[in-house]
Amino acid sequence: MKNFVVKTIANAGALAVAVWILDKITLTGDSTGKEIGTLLLVALIFGLVNFLVKPIVKVLTFPLFILTLGLITLVINALMLLLTSWFADKLDLSFHVEGFWTAVLGGLIISVVSWALNVVLPDKD
Repeated sequence: MKNFVVKTIANAGALAVAVWILDKITLTGDSTGKEIGTLLLVALIFGLVNFLVKPIVKVLTFPLFILTLGLITLVINALMLLLTSWFADKLDLSFHVEGFWTAVLGGLIISVVSWALNVVLPDKD
């Protein structure tokens, strides 16, 4: 359970950095507390999307992984971020990613920041 909480916090931090750096990824709220709550909920959605959908997509696109030497991962990460934005919209959360190329850059930022945070944060259960 502790590992799940740490990964969710790391995802929330990575999403916050992406929102801060990219203008076309937006997170709005009435107060800082509401923005943090929204960010944590979006991080949970992002974690679920990556846990449930991403492995299926990776298996289905395995030949493209070989053909592109793994660069298709950038596209898959962008699609997972766009899917998270869509789910957030359906759940009436104030998180939005505008456009595919913004999602590619956002996915790259989230991957790097999440990796760095997971290195620093403890991961034992």
